[in-house]
Amino acid sequence: MATALVTGGTSGIGAEFARQLTARGWDLVLVARDATRLDETAARLRASGRSVEVLPADLGDRGDVDRVAARLADDSRPVDLLVNNAGFGMHTPLTSTDVAAHDAGFEVMCRSVLVLSGAAARSMRPRGRGRIVNVGSTAGFMTMGSYSAIKAWVNSFSESLSVELRGTGVGVTVLEPGWVRTEFHQRAGIRSSSIPNFLWLSAEQLVSACLRDVDENKVISMPTLRYKVLIGLVRHAPRSAVRAVSGAISSKRGKPAGQ
Repeated sequence: MATALVTGGTSGIGAEFARQLTARGWDLVLVARDATRLDETAARLRASGRSVEVLPADLGDRGDVDRVAARLADDSRPVDLLVNNAGFGMHTPLTSTDVAAHDAGFEVMCRSVLVLSGAAARSMRPRGRGRIVNVGSTAGFMTMGSYSAIKAWVNSFSESLSVELRGTGVGVTVLEPGWVRTEFHQRAGIRSSSIPNFLWLSAEQLVSACLRDVDENKVISMPTLRYKVLIGLVRHAPRSAVRAVSGAISSKRGKPAGQ
């Protein structure tokens, strides 16, 4: 039976991946910091008849990351799909003297993605099959502070990993969410009321599209035609224009950075 490991699997996009994967008949390994919430989420998902293993871990802690990597490397209980979803919004200025928030972002959204993707790939490659999904962001194409820089790394890393794994049977997909209706923005303290309604997506819509792209072995999963067009324009626009738009978006949200 196929097994997926989902980080940040108790809320938002991660919880939707968990729900849709169990509906597709996958067993799960759920990773998150809050053990109580993990157990509650697992109990709901087990009602569908699937096996759900819980693995409490703080991906900002390198020891915990190593424990998750060891689970991915356990060939007696193979993981067929890794979803690197854990993350959080960031709005600490790049010029701040306190770099703790930047350090935390790098650990959770860069280093853990690198370590866990590597562990999964090393385990999957000898079997000649497997998929890795990394949750990037359309913010990675913009210039909105540390979060944009981190997600730009995730985007580039994922495409680079797909090149390295070409021909092995192990595929890589980077999901590029735009504005998604989850608790992400409230938790990050980001004001989102100024974002036009047409830019908002549901988590269900986003994850459904991503899983279709995974089935089709697509490297980049960009949600909906509207985002394909918008980000296509961004990628071809003068960088001065991208910086101007990024600054306008950041000022409207009241924070210098975020999703």
